[in-house]
Amino acid sequence: MARDYAARCPASPLANAWLVAAAIILAAQGVAAQKVRVEEEVEAYPTESVDLRCQFIDGGGLTKLTQVSWIWEPVDGQRDNIAVFHPVYGQSFPNLSFKDRVVFLQNNLENPSIRISNLTMSDAGRYTCEYATYPTGNEQGTTTLIMLAKPKNSASAVTVQAGTKSMVVARCEAADGKPAATIKWLASVGGNHSTSTTNGPDGTVTVRSEYRLVPTATDNGREVTCLVEQRTQERPWVHVLKLSVEYPPSVSIEGYDSNWYVGRSDAVLLCLANANPAPTTITWTSASGSLPETVVVEDNKLTVRKVDDAVNTTFICEVKNKHGASRHQLTTFVIEEERKFIQGSSTGVIIGSVLGALIFVGLIIGLIFLFLKLQRDGEGPPKHKPPPPVKAGSSTEMLNKPSEPPTATETAPLSPGEVYYEPTGAEPVTNLDDESTGALNGGAPPVLENSAKEAADGHYGNDLESSNHEPPAANITRGESFVSPAMYV
Repeated sequence: MARDYAARCPASPLANAWLVAAAIILAAQGVAAQKVRVEEEVEAYPTESVDLRCQFIDGGGLTKLTQVSWIWEPVDGQRDNIAVFHPVYGQSFPNLSFKDRVVFLQNNLENPSIRISNLTMSDAGRYTCEYATYPTGNEQGTTTLIMLAKPKNSASAVTVQAGTKSMVVARCEAADGKPAATIKWLASVGGNHSTSTTNGPDGTVTVRSEYRLVPTATDNGREVTCLVEQRTQERPWVHVLKLSVEYPPSVSIEGYDSNWYVGRSDAVLLCLANANPAPTTITWTSASGSLPETVVVEDNKLTVRKVDDAVNTTFICEVKNKHGASRHQLTTFVIEEERKFIQGSSTGVIIGSVLGALIFVGLIIGLIFLFLKLQRDGEGPPKHKPPPPVKAGSSTEMLNKPSEPPTATETAPLSPGEVYYEPTGAEPVTNLDDESTGALNGGAPPVLENSAKEAADGHYGNDLESSNHEPPAANITRGESFVSPAMYV
């Protein structure tokens, strides 16, 4: 019947809202009804002590307290009473593992807080403060005790031998920590690391990390750094390690300067070895088997007291350690006389000074030659051809007239830019005028006469050949007569 009614009359949305509000109010009342006040969580360290606080809150004063108990739950499902207080019968500590380690801070039911001393990691768990009351029954509150443990950190390098396989060269450990620690590596040698964890019986965790690489002789002495981070540490724990890589010796001989001359004293050779561990033996020999009499050996030092032909040989140094042996040899040559070596820096200064002087002298000589060339070019003849002299008449008229001394004649004024050339004597007579008498140059220098004659012979000779040697016309005008060009000396 009720079901039929509910089917016919479903709940309205407003009714659903009222139901939700009622549920919230009841939950709030339940929270407010919580009368046992405790801390939700506390942290502690081994060997230390912790206070677990509990207080009963009764707003109306209607609840009667009968007894209070502290119950320890190390794991789910396990409950052990560790402390009981009754106002009439007093205190009781039924768990033997907490005997003499648990005390009530106040001897009353309203504030039954306890203190646990000499804590161990196994004390971690939930602690419930439970009241027996009337008329409401039992009231309780629970505190979770978290045990923290600072890890014991350590790191060490592992001595290995150089090889071709990856090996563990360093280890880092954070032991017995809670919570578990985190390990990181800082290194520049190009290796890698692996990490493992181990859980302890008391809840602690041990973390181990190994650093691996393919070790070489150059890795010996290099640094890697281990960093440990954990909740209980204010800052990361840092430890720097130097790698220890062992390898057989590598040998070299130093000290020979190629100036072992006859009579030289105290010439020294040093046998240098790079090895880990340090060399156990160093042996000097020569190619002939035995060392010359003038040679003295002290550890890795070979001294030639007096250089002579006997030390013109090959010296051998052999070095051994537990991983092997290595040797190196050096051939020495004895010369007759001492070589005088110039310091490299002085030689460079001398060469630089000589080169600088040569360059300076070359510049001076080049400037002198350039100056002389410019001066010679300025005193030479002009680059333009001078104009011919002013015409005054024909050469035939000069032949018909009697020879008279030269007289001054008037000429027209020169135009601007025109150059006037005045002959130094009578006008020259060419071979066209009179071939029998020779060239008359009117007192001009012989150089002009020869030049004019050569030019006339070369030019008119060709014309005469082409015209069957016909005599030239006698009516050559003065303007057409040949006059050699002027020459500057």
